[in-house]
Amino acid sequence: MDLEPFLWLIFFLMNMGLIAFNLFQIVSLSDLEADYLNPYESSSRINSVVIPEYLLHGAFCILFLLTGQWFFFVVTLPIAYLNFRKFMKREHLIDVTEVFRVLSAEKKLRVVKLGFYFVLFILVMIRLVFSVINSTVDESEAIHFLGLF
Repeated sequence: MDLEPFLWLIFFLMNMGLIAFNLFQIVSLSDLEADYLNPYESSSRINSVVIPEYLLHGAFCILFLLTGQWFFFVVTLPIAYLNFRKFMKREHLIDVTEVFRVLSAEKKLRVVKLGFYFVLFILVMIRLVFSVINSTVDESEAIHFLGLF
């Protein structure tokens, strides 16, 4: 039995987790902007999921590298670099005292990341479907991707 569909299922679930983390952060920032949450609550909620998001994305990127999915590895590398750079500069957590100053920029960054994860979701879903199809048919009937992904 081919293990490739299970691998793509893992990628799919990891991508869903990244989308959920980003949606949670965007909703928390929107609630802060609409004055439904105070700055302390919003910052603590967002800060509690930033590190797990960075770790999950890092594992996502490394797993693509280890499995030889070069296209997906290269596509996920810029966000991994952005996360790593923000973590090393200690800019990854939202400061309670400066949350309103950086609110617009933080929302834009998370919306861009969410859009990136949605595009990646579509690509991973296509790859998952094709890997399931390829594992159920003969080698002569398999669908090839021209080596792209």
